[in-house]
Amino acid sequence: MTPGELPAVPGILTSADIRRTGESIAAAQESDGALPWFTGGHTDPWDHIESAMGLTVAGLWDEARDAYLWSAKTQRPDGSWPAQLRRGLIENADSDTNFCAYLATGILHFATVTGDLGFAASLWPAVRSGIDFVLGQQGPHGEIYWSTGSPGEALLTGCSSIHHSLGCAVRLAEQLGDPRPEWAAARRRLGDALRHRPELFLDKSRYSMDWYYPILGGALRGPEATARIERHRDEFEVPGLGIRCVSDAPWVTGAETCELVLALEANGDHDTATRLFGEIQHLRESDGSYWTGMVFTDGKRWPEERTTWTAAAVILAADALSRTTAGNGIFRDSPED
Repeated sequence: MTPGELPAVPGILTSADIRRTGESIAAAQESDGALPWFTGGHTDPWDHIESAMGLTVAGLWDEARDAYLWSAKTQRPDGSWPAQLRRGLIENADSDTNFCAYLATGILHFATVTGDLGFAASLWPAVRSGIDFVLGQQGPHGEIYWSTGSPGEALLTGCSSIHHSLGCAVRLAEQLGDPRPEWAAARRRLGDALRHRPELFLDKSRYSMDWYYPILGGALRGPEATARIERHRDEFEVPGLGIRCVSDAPWVTGAETCELVLALEANGDHDTATRLFGEIQHLRESDGSYWTGMVFTDGKRWPEERTTWTAAAVILAADALSRTTAGNGIFRDSPED
């Protein structure tokens, strides 16, 4: 199996641009497969998977495999991962449930793009153990507590991402002949909490991720999702530049903007998604990498970092908009509860 066509978004990015962006991610990869935020930076298990997904779409399949093998090697016996590592050393030993669920999304995505179900089967024990760990943190009303260091606290963004990962895990289980109906039931309970029980989640509404993640994660779609987008658009969108990370700071960010692109595309608003995708290209560098964000009051890049996961979000958004690889619908095709 060899990589096929790479995404291109006419008038915005060519397939060669996408390849350069994938190569900028690969340039930061460490010898053990870890994908840190940037060369020499720390690695967290969620952004590591996001970056691996970007590598997959960009046709860098060997590098993506190495990244997923790193995930399997660094998993702890209880199915969790440390929240932060640097060159193999643990910097934060807490376990974030959203981080631990995301391997399911990455492995389903890799198998869908490459057709390599054998590799997915080899990683299945790690996926299964991670999901079982996450569901061990599910509360009485369907919510999932976000960290072993913060028992009893649930986050809307994290739970929305877990909702998506659970859908991927259920689909992967079926493809591998190991169906997990109990995971589907847990996902239904979580989806109900996300749609109807806002009081279960800590108030993080100043963050744009809390605005769009219920859509990106598949808990909301259709008119209800459209209404949510319109209700808060003015709080977060900066015309011509992208979206804010937080509503009360003059800072637009590439990853959040591209995740919103994915959410809008998943909900059928292709035109707005394409416009926003074009607007955020001011963060692109000539080597294909992307600055994390920009303070629009003074035009300065901030932080002064070009992050792998920002580049990956751009690649995934380009694939969703162009519908190029077999995995372009990884967020759009989230199953109903």
